[in-house]
Amino acid sequence: MARFQLTIEYDGGPFWGWQRVGEDRMTVQRALEEALERIFGVAVPVIGAGRTDAGVHAVGQVAHLDAPRPITSFRLSEALNAQLRPHPIAVVGCAEAHALFHARFSATQRVYRYSVVNRRADLALERGMAWRVGRRLDSDAMHAAAQGLTGRHDFSTFRDAQCQAASPIRTLDQCEVRREGDHLFITMAARSFLHRQVRSMVGSLVEVGVGKWCAEELKRRLHARNRAQCGPVAPAAGLCLMRVSYEDPQQDAAQKKGGP
Repeated sequence: MARFQLTIEYDGGPFWGWQRVGEDRMTVQRALEEALERIFGVAVPVIGAGRTDAGVHAVGQVAHLDAPRPITSFRLSEALNAQLRPHPIAVVGCAEAHALFHARFSATQRVYRYSVVNRRADLALERGMAWRVGRRLDSDAMHAAAQGLTGRHDFSTFRDAQCQAASPIRTLDQCEVRREGDHLFITMAARSFLHRQVRSMVGSLVEVGVGKWCAEELKRRLHARNRAQCGPVAPAAGLCLMRVSYEDPQQDAAQKKGGP
């Protein structure tokens, strides 16, 4: 039985998130597992690196599965992509992995990017892919304030009430706010995140951007370790899982393989 590593992109709009939650709701994991059952004739579990919420997108989600019979990575990716239609899911990388590789527990870093369109006009082409904020945002102030979130902290302020993590302590490796015209891209990287942590921090950074908070106020709310101190939670549509990294360079390289 061979273990395969998949790199997957998807539009999260039609799905109830990544994780399977029942037969009445379609999720990305369910769509993949149903496709695999049609290919192999038996149930094949798929384990993902990140449990993205309903409406959250991915261009670099990583998952693993154990194939119940011999198959090449090329044929597996081709068969999956054929069976996944018309779902907005694509297997963009597929490679055989070490038997001990685990998409979730072997990961050393996850990178998310949040997209904000800062203009008064409604979204047309980017509807469902970004958060439109009509008030002018000071991206420099947002970036400066974001640096106070990096490092190891108790992130209880930015932790969803339904979060099941054993501890609210996380280490945020990167928090960058970059403007390109009327687009703001907020990139965050960490080994792991709490439930809705990224969207909670983005919403609070926007409070800085519109001038309601300063950097010191954001830091004070972080150290309060109180969910009531969080700003508005940013909508799911702007969030995208960009990349998952692994210590083994072969596993990182596997994310780019999908051809024969």
